[in-house]
Amino acid sequence: MSRPHPFGILAELTYGCPLHCPYCSNPLDMTGGRGELTTAEWERVLAEAAELGALQAHLSGGEPLLRRDVTAIVRAASAVGLYTNLITSGLGLSRRRAEELRAAGLDHVQVSVQAAEAGRSDAIAGVASFGRKLKAARLVKELGWPLTLNVVLHRGNLDQVGEVIDLAQSLGADRLELANTQYYGWALANRAALLPSAEQVARAEAVVKAAAKRLREAMEIIWVLPDYHEKYPKPCMGGWGARQLTVTPYGDALPCPTAHEVPLPRANVTEHSLRWIWEDSPVFNAFRGTGWMPEPCRSCARRDVDFGGCRCQAFALTGNAARTDPVCELSPDHALVTAAIAASESSSPRGQAAVRGGTAAPRGRHGDGRRVSRPGGEQEPGWL
Repeated sequence: MSRPHPFGILAELTYGCPLHCPYCSNPLDMTGGRGELTTAEWERVLAEAAELGALQAHLSGGEPLLRRDVTAIVRAASAVGLYTNLITSGLGLSRRRAEELRAAGLDHVQVSVQAAEAGRSDAIAGVASFGRKLKAARLVKELGWPLTLNVVLHRGNLDQVGEVIDLAQSLGADRLELANTQYYGWALANRAALLPSAEQVARAEAVVKAAAKRLREAMEIIWVLPDYHEKYPKPCMGGWGARQLTVTPYGDALPCPTAHEVPLPRANVTEHSLRWIWEDSPVFNAFRGTGWMPEPCRSCARRDVDFGGCRCQAFALTGNAARTDPVCELSPDHALVTAAIAASESSSPRGQAAVRGGTAAPRGRHGDGRRVSRPGGEQEPGWL
């Protein structure tokens, strides 16, 4: 059966990364022993994505600049008509590399920043990187690319959102994505250290709304709402297998970047065409539409609005990906979320961030003494 075509493909070129962010989207377990897709395999996958009707290719990781062939991959995506977006920490974006990527047809660059100043940003990233990020962002603008600045928000930087907006403006960013942390994978493992209070979220949202109005002619500001503090979940990825697809460094094709956590049959681009995976594979059809829904989703007026919420979040919190997303206030499992919020409120007096930039804290711990797990499973130096 023919499906609506995907709007874009997220190509995760590698899980390697020089940073150690505690909300990393990399899998908790990366010990599969499989090799990354070759240049030729990525070229084929991108061509097949274009044939499916995809319009955009988002090149991510990990850190995609760790791939020596990233310029060739950009060139291949551009050759088949895909709009190319590099999602990078900025580390490794030298002038020579940037000019090569520009010549290869790269259309857009998205640089991540962890906070508005070096002390806090470097602590969250787990490595001294803030200065290099700013240098990369300035290089992006100098070479004429549109610049998106991306900041993952959480307890440790949410009170700095005004300063983050000022930083983005000073860098000449065309777009600022303020993405509140979504709690699965590494973020779920570190939820106690990351989850802000409702008061903290409300203060930040007011700052963002005022800035968006003030700067609407100069910079687009995107505020990605935090699920835990909403009445209803977001329509994750526009619906399971509806608009986007992800291909991991090892070739697994997934309906969203965190679906590797859900125990479903795998579909790999080294074994199947992208068209078969998109249209016919069990993993992409598992939660398409509304037929799979349990109550209260099945009879809910919102079933075609939020599609039952996030399947990965449902699995992470309940162990069953077919459950109603516990973020929804109508979910029978909603108490799991309210309990997490209550714990956050009690551990963050008056909603203040638990950490201040530049404040010395025990290495490998959150500012109030809570352990922070870093990608790779080790306790890394640093704090939030």
